[in-house]
Amino acid sequence: MEGLKKIFIDYFGDNGSPIKYVKAPGRVNLIGEHTDYNDGFVLPIAIDRDISIVAQKREDKEVKIYSLDYKTEGSFSLDNIQYSEEENWINYLQGVAQMILDEGYQLQGMNLVLTGTIPQGAGLSSSAALEVATALAFQVLSGFELDRVEIAKLCQKAENKFVGVNCGIMDQFISALGQQDNALFVDCRSHEYKLVPIDTSEIKIVIANTNVEHSLVDSAYNQRLRECAKAVDYFNNVLDREIQALRDVDIKEFEEYKNGLEEVIKKRAEHVIYENKRVQDTIEAFAQDDLNKVGELMIKSHESLRDLYEVSCKELDIIVDLALGVEGVLGARMTGAGFGGCVVSLVKKDAVAEFKERVAKNYQEKTGIETDIYICNIEDGAHEVISV
Repeated sequence: MEGLKKIFIDYFGDNGSPIKYVKAPGRVNLIGEHTDYNDGFVLPIAIDRDISIVAQKREDKEVKIYSLDYKTEGSFSLDNIQYSEEENWINYLQGVAQMILDEGYQLQGMNLVLTGTIPQGAGLSSSAALEVATALAFQVLSGFELDRVEIAKLCQKAENKFVGVNCGIMDQFISALGQQDNALFVDCRSHEYKLVPIDTSEIKIVIANTNVEHSLVDSAYNQRLRECAKAVDYFNNVLDREIQALRDVDIKEFEEYKNGLEEVIKKRAEHVIYENKRVQDTIEAFAQDDLNKVGELMIKSHESLRDLYEVSCKELDIIVDLALGVEGVLGARMTGAGFGGCVVSLVKKDAVAEFKERVAKNYQEKTGIETDIYICNIEDGAHEVISV
């Protein structure tokens, strides 16, 4: 904290107002993939990789930003927020400001230094953490109150409407509302949520980054949206009630009517419908402290994402197979949009060292790519750390 404060003062000086420090975490989703935009269920955790902002109020309407990690600066006026074609990163902050202003709140200009420990491009939601940290910084400096659900909704809206990324609510929700040693069950339709305690005395959440980014993600995402919409149209025709999204179709109904779907649409619908059930079963398994069952459900989730939803890739599958070959690994699955990004594994503590050694060595031998492995704690959501 003191180091960031010194950097802030060296860069901006000190105008005498309190200097505030806020943090918002990244996340990994334990289970419930590609269910969010189908109004389904997700089970993410907040991890100990975050975006930090040190900020001080200005007396005008200017927001001046220094990114410590990229050694770059930017600025915008709260009186004239305009989308930046040149500096896309600044749009995340501008979008949050615009959505808060649209709600009628008064915002104070500020100087801020931001830095992060969330790996870029890994699918661990650095963008949502930046949005939530920005919203919290505006709140503590401008003196208004937003509850955490409202912060999450406004940050999602900023990404959808201003930045132009059609994301679901999960990332912002867990960054704003996560709690230490708890997963967060989120109903992506109602935004109802509940904490799911996880006993971490014997296990670790381990993330392995494939370090590959495939250009297929955006086009495949839009294609899956269309395929799921086709399945919804079909079930609206064969079931005697309104089907708004695939979460409205239960497993029994799917099995009864699935043969009327064309093959690819049937596979997509099967993944989403069974994945929602796996989320609910995982919550029950955690409640029973049945970590072996949690691991089994994670493995089934990966198989479904690979074979039915078809959003995995060679590198993800290799890491999953390598992870499951380590004794003490209870489960492993791809997490995030797919075609690259990360694998999340549930690992007994005494197996973590072997996991790191074997997965890293064998992945590089098989792919020629180095993996980054993160041993994660389950942390609190966004919060003001201290006035520094």
